[in-house]
Amino acid sequence: MKEFSNVYFLGIGGIGMSALARYFLHEGKRVAGYDRVRTPLTERLEAEGADIHYEERAEAIPAPFDDPQTTIVVYTPAVPADHAELRHFEREGFEVVKRSQMLGYLSRGKFVLAIAGTHGKTTTTTLTAWLDHEAAGGGSAFLGGVSRNFDSNLVLGAGDRLAVEADEFDRSFLQLSPDVAVITSADADHLDIYGTHEALREAFSQFIARIRPGGALVLKQGVDLRIDNPGIACYRYAYDTPCDFYARNIALCDGGRYRFDLVTPSATIEGCTLGIPGWVNIENAVAAAAALWCASERDGIPFDAARVRDALASFEGVKRRFECYLNTPRQVYIDDYAHHPRELTAAITSIKRMFPGRRLTAIFQPHLYTRTRDFYREFAEALSHADEVLLLPIYPAREEPIEGVDSQMIGRLLTVPWQLCDREELAARIGATATDVVVSFGAGNIDACCEALAETLRRKA
Repeated sequence: MKEFSNVYFLGIGGIGMSALARYFLHEGKRVAGYDRVRTPLTERLEAEGADIHYEERAEAIPAPFDDPQTTIVVYTPAVPADHAELRHFEREGFEVVKRSQMLGYLSRGKFVLAIAGTHGKTTTTTLTAWLDHEAAGGGSAFLGGVSRNFDSNLVLGAGDRLAVEADEFDRSFLQLSPDVAVITSADADHLDIYGTHEALREAFSQFIARIRPGGALVLKQGVDLRIDNPGIACYRYAYDTPCDFYARNIALCDGGRYRFDLVTPSATIEGCTLGIPGWVNIENAVAAAAALWCASERDGIPFDAARVRDALASFEGVKRRFECYLNTPRQVYIDDYAHHPRELTAAITSIKRMFPGRRLTAIFQPHLYTRTRDFYREFAEALSHADEVLLLPIYPAREEPIEGVDSQMIGRLLTVPWQLCDREELAARIGATATDVVVSFGAGNIDACCEALAETLRRKA
């Protein structure tokens, strides 16, 4: 990759792209970019010095960034091949790289802890970064969500450890060569990219093969993948199934938090409490602690059990991951990024354990036409764990509509009462409905409704 003083981002408002942009601003580079809509992330980048515009026009590229000798262009796979600015840069001979290529470039020379999986990776990566910061005294991270502890998706700390979210979309994680890799899941997803579940599983096996000699793999118990890398140590982790890393003596406390003992190959850390609710987050915490333990075995920084216990207790979570806006005896409101059937099942069962006997209303905005087409039966099965469901229209993201594919495909298979609702009328619909525990799900733009939903439910409470 050439030397450059300017970095231009196509899709700068994406969670992964904005972390890279923020990194280069910190490094003193000039940063500019395009995105379709203004968001809190882009507004924050502008406040930090990035030059961002929201019209797809080559003429809108700032003059200092229209020089191929000084500028490198980073794009997200969500940007279509016929994007006017992307075509301009390619035609004029700029070096144009994917986000994953730039992340791979920045990880060279670092001790990389890479967290992969079709779900669970954002919270686990953020937990890994927080444990590294609090229990090992440093470390940097590129996160797939905004950490509430760091108030950022970028962490810059002392030492050469780097925690990264290793995204399987578009085979991006194959640009990384980790020292420690965690795989939380390998369920069927992104079939518009892979075609088959087996092809996705093969990509995860290729990711395992990229772990550096002497490194370690932490694989969730029950995830079956081909491991063809004899130069690494392999460990298993689980929620409460005895293996290399797991939780035992798990007890539900007030507010949905859990107390547990964390078992590792070298010791048991008794009396742990995670700072956020949900049984699924205990599983994520076990995985993150396993990543830190493996790193300590390889780079010599001690695994301090007492500091790990304290770090788990002070973890505040990730925005849009099991984010609790309201918790009263009359009304509860939680928002979550879940957009895969397994994620929905885990989140809904966690919430029902937290609030036993209470009525759960699930709001779901499907993400992508292809994902809805491929998993509408599984979505219906997962959402039927709730007591009633509100379905929003599909959020298309990068896709064009597919004839015959809509949210009603899910609704017709639900075994609980359901109704359709446009996003703009969601708060009013919830206000007019008898509610108890409400949770909103989706990876699209449903988060724009969260404050209005929370305010509506506060008035009802």
